[in-house]
Amino acid sequence: MIYTVAAALASLLSLVAFGLIAAWYVVPWLRLQDRATALVALIWVQAFRHIALQIFSAQKFGLAVSERARDEIAIGDVAGMLLAIAAIIALRRGARISIVLVLALALETFGDLVNSTVAGMRERLFESASGAPG
Repeated sequence: MIYTVAAALASLLSLVAFGLIAAWYVVPWLRLQDRATALVALIWVQAFRHIALQIFSAQKFGLAVSERARDEIAIGDVAGMLLAIAAIIALRRGARISIVLVLALALETFGDLVNSTVAGMRERLFESASGAPG
């Protein structure tokens, strides 16, 4: 099987599995929670976006990514992580700014996803990361 097809299939299967978990377990639990608790639970996933900083070592060990794309990916994810932590703290304290921070996080995440996807397609990062010949 071609590396990129296998990687895409793995991503699709994971998406299906996580969709089932969300539908059967997460959504019913969230409906029982107050708004702040539900948002905090959902935002915690974003608090670990700093993992994208591994792109620096991945580049050193062979990931074919330009410094510009590398920096855009890293900065976007770290900014999202910082917004997530700020939103979690604000929600837990009941601060009025919490909803603004949650909205800012959603907008930043969407923008970062679009930007990273465009950069990844432009530089063929999917093929580079999977080791497929470019």
